[in-house]
Amino acid sequence: MLDSSTITAPLVFLHIPKTAGQTVHNELAKAVGPSNVSPIRVHSQASMAKDQFPAGYRLYSGHLDWSDLDHIAHPRFTFSILRDPRERIASFYFYLMKDAKALSNEARKAPENIGKRTILEQSADDYFFGGSDAWRAFILDHYENFYCRYLASQKIRAGLAFGAQSNRKKLRLALRNLHKIDWIYSIDNLAALESDLKDLYGFELDFDETRTNSGDRPTAERRWPRLLEQLEHDSSRSKLEAFVELDLALMDRLEL
Repeated sequence: MLDSSTITAPLVFLHIPKTAGQTVHNELAKAVGPSNVSPIRVHSQASMAKDQFPAGYRLYSGHLDWSDLDHIAHPRFTFSILRDPRERIASFYFYLMKDAKALSNEARKAPENIGKRTILEQSADDYFFGGSDAWRAFILDHYENFYCRYLASQKIRAGLAFGAQSNRKKLRLALRNLHKIDWIYSIDNLAALESDLKDLYGFELDFDETRTNSGDRPTAERRWPRLLEQLEHDSSRSKLEAFVELDLALMDRLEL
């Protein structure tokens, strides 16, 4: 953990989808001021990895690749947030389902909405385990042991080459890269993040009071059992359970 000398140092929030990131981003953006927030919020906005961290900002926050994180000079404070990986998968699925239903029929036909169109047109079994090779790559990159994939590859979309490695190697790579991040927080204890940001930057934040983008169900309600009920086959449930095995092992190592 850095000390209070980081008061003017850049903040880097590596936002993993469906981990209360929008809430954290909004509060940090207010704290540093909108003009100090990097406009790059999603990895696809930059053609090269280094361009995801343009110079001169106090806050870098989003679904970002971080292989070129060292383009931001030290001191800096880099962090991410994890939650139960089962709940993250289920929350992501139901969030996309909700978004897809809100789109017009015409909007669903747009190429960028193929994922949302597919989630409505297919059963949960086919959505997760059917489709073309390209679709399977999309599912694996967004759902399968995402924490390990992201930490090990340093990319939002790790790709099939990464997926072909052994589980032991994936976990080892993820653990090896942890030293590049100052802290990993649990969504169940955002008070720890509030406390650290107060010590380091003097920010007075309350993430629980400003929770956004939390879906159509109570925050405390478990979504994983509801997702398993959507699956028609026991084999699909077993395969989905495998989507969290490495992430659970990682979180156990981190004592989260």
